[in-house]
Amino acid sequence: MLMGRADLAALIPHSGSMCLLESVLSWDSRRIRCTAASHRSPDNPLRHAGRLAAVCGVEYASQAMAVHGGLTAGGKRPAAGYLASLRDLACHADRLDDVTADLLIEAENLTGDGSRVIYGFSIHADGALLLSGRAAVVIDAGER
Repeated sequence: MLMGRADLAALIPHSGSMCLLESVLSWDSRRIRCTAASHRSPDNPLRHAGRLAAVCGVEYASQAMAVHGGLTAGGKRPAAGYLASLRDLACHADRLDDVTADLLIEAENLTGDGSRVIYGFSIHADGALLLSGRAAVVIDAGER
């Protein structure tokens, strides 16, 4: 593990239980691999009616992208980041709260730099693909 929860929280605007990631396993200029266990928590803020829908994995992936952006910017958290669009989103599970293994969240910067980036992402548990897609992210949109 390269980074733990406290280090992650310093790179994203989320705090407390809304900081969903546990650790960064690896990262480089293009990719990041993170883990999460919060999908099993009964007080996960994304749960609705006691369940955590698989589509909530998009928030896990978004936080991994934000951490990657902060790391590649030298540890500086951007003032704001916005998920502009999702493409090719595929949910291979109905829910995440019943997944007993930790989640492995992977994101890859496919194109762009600066204020506009497109990431590919996937979430696995015990080798099974749970969610995948692409996301367009606008960073510091209000600052430009």
